[in-house]
Amino acid sequence: MRTSDFHYELPEELIASRPLEERAASRMMVVHRDTGKIEHRMFRDFPGYLHPDDLLMLNDTRVIPARVFSDDGKIELLCLDRLSPTEWRSLVRPGKKMRPGKTVSVGGTTGTVVDVFENGDRLIRWDSPVDLNQHGHLALPHYMKREDELSDRERYQTVFAKEEGAIAAPTAGLHFTPEMLAALPHDFLTLHVGVGTFRPVQVDTPEEHVMHSERYLLKEATAQRINKAGRVVAVGTTVTRVLEHLGKQMPGGGKRLEETSQQGETDIFIYPPYEFRVIGGLLTNFHLPESTLIMLVSAFAGRELVMEAYREAVRERYRFYSYGDCMLLV
Repeated sequence: MRTSDFHYELPEELIASRPLEERAASRMMVVHRDTGKIEHRMFRDFPGYLHPDDLLMLNDTRVIPARVFSDDGKIELLCLDRLSPTEWRSLVRPGKKMRPGKTVSVGGTTGTVVDVFENGDRLIRWDSPVDLNQHGHLALPHYMKREDELSDRERYQTVFAKEEGAIAAPTAGLHFTPEMLAALPHDFLTLHVGVGTFRPVQVDTPEEHVMHSERYLLKEATAQRINKAGRVVAVGTTVTRVLEHLGKQMPGGGKRLEETSQQGETDIFIYPPYEFRVIGGLLTNFHLPESTLIMLVSAFAGRELVMEAYREAVRERYRFYSYGDCMLLV
């Protein structure tokens, strides 16, 4: 299987650069894995596809305004990981101006480049914590082709966002309202979505791709609920990656997950063929061609069916990517 097997043509006007006025007003394509049937519904219909013993799993990470600019406007920094209140692992542009020992000022706070990692990331040590709420910007995906606005602080965030640390939103969760969620059996895990979610696959075969790593947390009570559920429906690829990462560590014997609190990092890369151990349903947005995310969806529902669904989504003029419509695979 080659990376090009996951390519599709997308007219640029179908990329959603702004959200709909109402969260639950999105369209929802429903793909039935057993029959290949494709339905065109609205996200408001989502509860009707759940079984009484289903458990909906969501990612409660909270997006931080991780993108800052130097006071003179010459340096851009993206905080990838806050190692401490005054130490950041960062992407820096232009990197040639930020060698070890060089300084940068953000909001009057001075940061010094302490180290340069092998991949080019910088370790920045600040003389006092940078106020991201005041000086930071959301790192909106490049395909939106616009800068963040004040309204994005609320809309590029799920209504259940809690644990700060993500650079990008778990976008399948953006469709939910508090009212819909309150009526559905659900629970949360945390995976802090990193910049790697935007990185393209630049090799000819998926096996050669080096997957990024992201931090997760799953609580003991949640693992117990997952084991008791009839079907686990993952809201998004981030939830899927955590649950399947943990499921692969189980020796078998009936339980999906070990019933303990678990935290760490996962670099799991799911692509066809793959045997899913935990999830039985998936709600997700539409993903970029040849991305690790469309490969994950193809592993769950079959590449041919997923690529046909994407072609139909283009024909039916669905809205694509982070602020776009969604797909339910059952």
